[in-house]
Amino acid sequence: MDSLKLFSLIGLLLYFILLLYAVTKEKKNTNVLDYFFAGRSLPYWALSITFIASWWGAGSALSTADLAYEDGLGAFWYYGVPVLISTFLMILSAGSIRRVGYLTQGRMMQARYSGAAAKLLSLLILVFMVFNAASQMVGVGNFFGSYLGLSYETAVLLGTLIVLIYSMFGGFRGVVLTDIIQFVLLLISALVVFGVGYTNAGGIDGIRNAMNAAGKPDYLNMGAGASKYSMYVITFGCAWMIQANVWQRISAARTDRDARKMTVMSFFAYIPLYLMVVFTGMAGFVLYPEIPKGGVVTALVTDYLTPVLGALVFIGISAAIMSTMDSLLNTASMTLMLDLLPEHPDEKKQLSRSRITTLSVTAVALLISLKIRSILQISWMASDIITTGVFVPLVMGFFWRRGNTYGALSSLGVGFVYCLYNLAISFGLPLPSFWQAQSAQQVILGVALSFVVYVGVSLVTPPEYEKADAFLAQAGVGKKK
Repeated sequence: MDSLKLFSLIGLLLYFILLLYAVTKEKKNTNVLDYFFAGRSLPYWALSITFIASWWGAGSALSTADLAYEDGLGAFWYYGVPVLISTFLMILSAGSIRRVGYLTQGRMMQARYSGAAAKLLSLLILVFMVFNAASQMVGVGNFFGSYLGLSYETAVLLGTLIVLIYSMFGGFRGVVLTDIIQFVLLLISALVVFGVGYTNAGGIDGIRNAMNAAGKPDYLNMGAGASKYSMYVITFGCAWMIQANVWQRISAARTDRDARKMTVMSFFAYIPLYLMVVFTGMAGFVLYPEIPKGGVVTALVTDYLTPVLGALVFIGISAAIMSTMDSLLNTASMTLMLDLLPEHPDEKKQLSRSRITTLSVTAVALLISLKIRSILQISWMASDIITTGVFVPLVMGFFWRRGNTYGALSSLGVGFVYCLYNLAISFGLPLPSFWQAQSAQQVILGVALSFVVYVGVSLVTPPEYEKADAFLAQAGVGKKK
């Protein structure tokens, strides 16, 4: 075993011990509110850090850099633009989400529509969260595998086991605490890799010379990626705006004002973070004639850093992936526990069941990650489900008084069927379609269909003004009639 792998394994062990120590020394969870929302006692800056860490995962740390190797500054549209759009919309709506008083999206929709609509919406959210968690497991499998020389299966199991142990016993408070530690590590690592890559590539002049030699005139043009990544902007943007783990953090804020401050702080932090990883990939374009096996980031670490510094970066990037995975698993468990399973009157049994649900959703996500080994494919599947199935009835429920249970159920059902139909096509079934697979056209058509069904069915069925007015007044976006 070479020195880099040895130091990395030692660092991973110390990192795991640090996380366990932090979780065990933190205030213990005494009920479900503690386990999933930390008793609504955390400051906005801590929630902001965990918000940033939850979206700075395998796609941000690894995939974006590799895409930037090929597409230059335009790769910012892949993750950076959807994150900024989603976060900006969260700034506008954070106060209403926190003010409405219902902790989960399922419970919000039960108050706004009905129990049946809430159950169906929660099921789709659960599927989305589990698939997203699986994408992070793919990331940790690829990264650990290429960095430590492990098989994909062993790498996935190792990374997932670390996250499962501290998430299952620490709950949301443990997730936030470990996310703060992980954010510091990933920030240091991102700065180191960016600095080393950018310096050795000769800075902006080196990138410009390389793009001219390769005949890529738009390499430094951010707008060049708009059309190529438009489907991701629409799909990811809509999906992430309503992502349950972000709403969980908004609901966990102490006040409406703290919820808004959390989203504002996160918005301005995302800009330099995503630009940094894009320029890291562009530096790799200068330094390597073709994209390295294992990705640009891994190659920069192994080729340009000392073993000790390389091990530090390894831990930081691992932290980026794990901080996203723990957030997704905790929220998936929350959705299953609070919105889909019957409530138990005994708080201690509820708490025990919360840990069991965390274990259960982790096991399902792990099976998916072992079967489908593509971050992009799994992320697309997850985002397509929530965009075409959940986006319209959830968002419209906050703004359109006439929307009712029948419209919500119809929209959820049609959106989900549309998603399954496209999924079947992507797996090779010879089904007819009038749109390009996995395109912006497919996403726009799905959302439009969901919207038309929601509005149409709501208009031809009896209104539910009393329920709608009570919900909208509570959210602060309407007045009780």
